[in-house]
Amino acid sequence: MTDRPLAVLADQVRGPRGWLPPSMANEEDDPVVQEIDVYLAKSLAEKLYLFQYPVRPASMTYDDIPHLSAKIKPKQQKVELEMAIDTLNPNYCRSKGEQIALNVDGACADETSTYSSKLMDKQTFCSSQTTSNTSRYAAALYRQGELHLTPLHGILQLRPSFSYLDKADAKHREREAANEAGDSSQDEAEEDVKQITVRFSRPESEQARQRRVQSYEFLQKKHAEEPWVHLHYHGLRDSRSEHERQYLLCQGSSGVENTELVKSPSEYLMMLMPPSQEEEKDKPVAPSNVLSMAQLRTLPLADQIKILMKNVKVMPFANLMSLLGPSVDSVAVLRGIQKVAMLVQGNWVVKSDILYPKDSSSPHSGVPAEVLCRGRDFVMWKFTQSRWVVRKEVAAVTKLCTEDVKDFLEHMAVVRINKGWEFILPYDGEFIKKHPDVVQRQHMLWTGIQAKLEKVYNLVKEAMPKKPDGQSGPVGLVSGDQRVQVAKRQAQQNHALLERELQRRKEQLQASAVLPGVRIKEEPMSEEGEDEEEREAEDEEEPMDTSPGGGLHGGLANGLPAGRAAGGDSFNGHPPSGSASTPVARELRAFVQATFQKQFVLTLSELKRLFNLHLASLPPGHMLFSGISDRMLQDTVLAAGCKQILVPFPPQTAASPDEQKVFALWESGDISDQHRQVLLEIFSKNYRVRRNMIQARLTQECGEDLSKQEVDKVLKDCCVSYGGMWYLKGTVQS
Repeated sequence: MTDRPLAVLADQVRGPRGWLPPSMANEEDDPVVQEIDVYLAKSLAEKLYLFQYPVRPASMTYDDIPHLSAKIKPKQQKVELEMAIDTLNPNYCRSKGEQIALNVDGACADETSTYSSKLMDKQTFCSSQTTSNTSRYAAALYRQGELHLTPLHGILQLRPSFSYLDKADAKHREREAANEAGDSSQDEAEEDVKQITVRFSRPESEQARQRRVQSYEFLQKKHAEEPWVHLHYHGLRDSRSEHERQYLLCQGSSGVENTELVKSPSEYLMMLMPPSQEEEKDKPVAPSNVLSMAQLRTLPLADQIKILMKNVKVMPFANLMSLLGPSVDSVAVLRGIQKVAMLVQGNWVVKSDILYPKDSSSPHSGVPAEVLCRGRDFVMWKFTQSRWVVRKEVAAVTKLCTEDVKDFLEHMAVVRINKGWEFILPYDGEFIKKHPDVVQRQHMLWTGIQAKLEKVYNLVKEAMPKKPDGQSGPVGLVSGDQRVQVAKRQAQQNHALLERELQRRKEQLQASAVLPGVRIKEEPMSEEGEDEEEREAEDEEEPMDTSPGGGLHGGLANGLPAGRAAGGDSFNGHPPSGSASTPVARELRAFVQATFQKQFVLTLSELKRLFNLHLASLPPGHMLFSGISDRMLQDTVLAAGCKQILVPFPPQTAASPDEQKVFALWESGDISDQHRQVLLEIFSKNYRVRRNMIQARLTQECGEDLSKQEVDKVLKDCCVSYGGMWYLKGTVQS
């Protein structure tokens, strides 16, 4: 496919002379009315499935039906969804639902019962593949004059499953067998002794084994042995769904990254007329890992960057530009390097999944690639915190063998006797100062990686030492002489402070002797008082760390102070302001209002995550990169018409402090405001509530004419259902 855009022709499908191909139509009758650029998005190419549901009323969407559970067998591409049935619908036959539940579960209900409410209140949908070849199908998304195509990995038809009838038949047969056993005489004599003949089976031949493996019973047994993987269902308007929907767009729409759609004339001619096999045999066979610079520069830019980083592993940006050539655009290189490498101390280190691709394993221990990538990411993250890493500490945390850990360290560090492993390249402060937007984005990526590592390795959150304001270099080791010098300077400063304090008290005593009726108010001038004031000022101006594990960074992002410079300046030199009249405050308030109009209820942790996604979509140098503190974000939320809901979390909750701060839109201007306010008052006194309690309270407060659709709407806006109970969004810990 060439780099020409797709041309949409008028009357091309059905022209004025009937069904004609474009080549036979007159150019004057079929003018080009619009040109649309087509892009291939591959982020979800191996994960995107199309579900075909049964016929439903046009007024109802499947997103309106509560999804109770979902599970999948990945190898078989088999999915089961469990959806709730509206038992309050006038078309629902309650007597029939009770009869079905009685036939399936019997009179006694326990934990294994299919219908715990003694009523058929849910239905299971099971999938089947419609076609084995999905290469001809793709999902298309049209946005701003661009058509983005994502190949489908599978197409599944969901049909109602009637497995509960099999369970009812089994219950019926068990009852009949029990009745027959009860009718038999209890005084029957013992059974006669029977002779048992023992036979030994002959060894299975290879042909018999192949027939057995290919039999229907064996395949059914193998399919049944594959375990179910439980899934979490996210609705259409859920924040996670909106985030995943962005992957349907091609990440690099400038044409540089779409190497499969953009071909040079020589490459396109080579595709049309490939060389003969005789010519290919004449070429000398070179080693697979050898590539000259002349051959390298014939490849697309993205492939050049990937090959260089995979072989070198650690490289400054200036060296990469010199290898690619002077004619290469630095902006395109920056965009490409971020896809294959991570920023560590101002230098670029190749990503772990490039070195350890999927389905590979360690040559030393046989550990899968996923575990190796996690361990190497931990080593890279440690180097973002310090110049030095100890191998034994890495091995103790990652639980990997010595050879694997040594490979990680040799990729990016050199060993120093009696000190540990030092990062192989010096700190690149010039790149940090020149590209603050790239540094900020990389900091956000490292924040997410850190949160994942803390969860996997159970790391203890400890406050890392912060660098003093204005320090541009990375954190390093402090020698004994340096500590002595620092202690001397501190003692001199303390001595000067004590001298000033003594002089001030002498002046106060002299003044009180002259004017005995006047008492001078004493202000704390000691070093502890000054430190406390400085800490309070820093807390008020500290930029927000919008991540679950921000405590481990201690204000450092790849060796850079996290937005705190001398004088209280923020990331890009703009002072943070809490005034509502500033452009930063107006932009922040617009984001908060737009977010709560979609979500209605958000925890502070979820709001900070959405704000991070919003920052990642903004162009470099935007005013919101000036640094937003937690306090400023919460004040903006309260000023935008929202209220904080004091949810009484249980004492043993695993929710973080940010997850326990719940904010809700109190007035949105629609007719559901009153219902939503009543619901929020309920959750200010209860952590989880049953639906019947919510229904009764809403009916009491809003009248008897409250319909089920109105109750479902307010529950869908503010709550999630889990285990038969309702929770405010973001508060349930599954």
